[in-house]
Amino acid sequence: MARRAGSSLSDGLPIGPSPDATVVAGARYWLIAHLGPLRIHEPVQVIAVVDEPHRKGFAYGTLTGHPVSGEEAFLVDRGPDGSTWLTVRSLTQPSIGTSRATYPLLPVAQYLYSRRYLRSLAS
Repeated sequence: MARRAGSSLSDGLPIGPSPDATVVAGARYWLIAHLGPLRIHEPVQVIAVVDEPHRKGFAYGTLTGHPVSGEEAFLVDRGPDGSTWLTVRSLTQPSIGTSRATYPLLPVAQYLYSRRYLRSLAS
């Protein structure tokens, strides 16, 4: 979903499976956000995985070097009627080193990526 929303994924941190492997708690990745010509490298660690028959998802926490400090969760639910629901939850604050001038742009970027996630799920 992240790739289809305009991000790429790298397992360039010291631990973590390849991007094609199953997501597991404890794995570390570099999310690479593509915003126009900019590439923003965001180190994260998977902190929880949901793998139930009608619900799939995961949550990650940010690591040092990420522009924000916090957690983000993605859950996809399949209803009994076949409907599909995506829930994205984000709890963030500026990370140490994020400038006051830059921080107001981060919620806008999060909003835009949430919309991209929805579009990628629909396609």
